[in-house]
Amino acid sequence: MTYLMQIFWGSVVLGTCSLVHLVILVWSVDLVKRLNDLTQKHRNSLRWGIMFGLAFGMVVLAHTIQVWIWASSFMYLGVFTELADAIYFSLVTYTTVGYGDVTAGDGFRIYAAMAAVTGLLNFGLSTAFLVGLFSKLMPDYS
Repeated sequence: MTYLMQIFWGSVVLGTCSLVHLVILVWSVDLVKRLNDLTQKHRNSLRWGIMFGLAFGMVVLAHTIQVWIWASSFMYLGVFTELADAIYFSLVTYTTVGYGDVTAGDGFRIYAAMAAVTGLLNFGLSTAFLVGLFSKLMPDYS
């Protein structure tokens, strides 16, 4: 794949992953609000734990889906023949750990690096989401 095609398709997958991430975070806000209303009778610490547990779980779900999207794209493009290798590579690249024991071929290095960019952007978004949620709800529980 040419450099421009790697950048183009990497950007498409990055955009798709970010859209999935945003949709899940917006959905999480709605679920947390509903859960807050349903748990009004419970102790504050229990309510707090349930709401943040749900929000954290949704963040993990969003990242997991994105790793699967990248792994699927690597399989589709023939970068890997084994699903386990594609998932492993996607996970260590997305999280920017990058062990280097499994690598993409020469024609896919830029494309694979876009998975790391996706992870960086969406981990930042997740952090902002969770900090915003904590700061919004914590004053109610002090």
